[in-house]
Amino acid sequence: MSRLHIENHSAHRVGWLRAAVLGANDGLVSTASLIVGVAASAAATGQILLAGTAGLVAGAMSMAAGEYVSVSSQSDTEAADLARETRELREQPEFELSELAQSFVDRGVSSKTALQVARELTASDALAAHAREELGISDMTTARPIQAALVSALTFAVGAVAPLLVVVLTPSAYVLYAVAISTVMFLAVLGAMGAKAGGANILRGTVRVTFWGVVAMAITAAVGTMFGAVV
Repeated sequence: MSRLHIENHSAHRVGWLRAAVLGANDGLVSTASLIVGVAASAAATGQILLAGTAGLVAGAMSMAAGEYVSVSSQSDTEAADLARETRELREQPEFELSELAQSFVDRGVSSKTALQVARELTASDALAAHAREELGISDMTTARPIQAALVSALTFAVGAVAPLLVVVLTPSAYVLYAVAISTVMFLAVLGAMGAKAGGANILRGTVRVTFWGVVAMAITAAVGTMFGAVV
């Protein structure tokens, strides 16, 4: 009896997953670190909330702008490569066919089969075939600047809201400790979710995200304590 074999891969999530994990992690760590630093300086709850909210807004806008510029540069490079490939396909079709066939030969396919595959792919969609095989560009991996920017801004804001809610719900005397402890818990959950969504090792992802978050909070807490002592 035949059995249907279903494979679940995560490569199709690489683009948005990267932006989402980076945004949420940055929003949580940077805002929590800012709050911990300000709280360590003995600031009032209102001041802590103001600093945290400002950090949320500024950070979300910065993430969106940075991601948009970065991914737009990638998109421009892809567009230039595709334009060059289009021109070469028009001017040197036989050479491009041979080049495509050679790419299959290099991966262990016989010359005869490689040439046949190259011809069939070229007849179907020459540019798509060359983009995928020569340039590594496909619908799955192509750069999407606006999507990346929106995902980064939104996930940053979601991550930043968590420590702000803790500040609102916690008595002022315990804000520093409550934010620090809850952030470690949030980071562990975020690391596990990101690793699971990407098909990576959950323990490794959790430890990595949590460790660097703790380091960031410890440094800002030390700075806040020093400035608070000076004041």
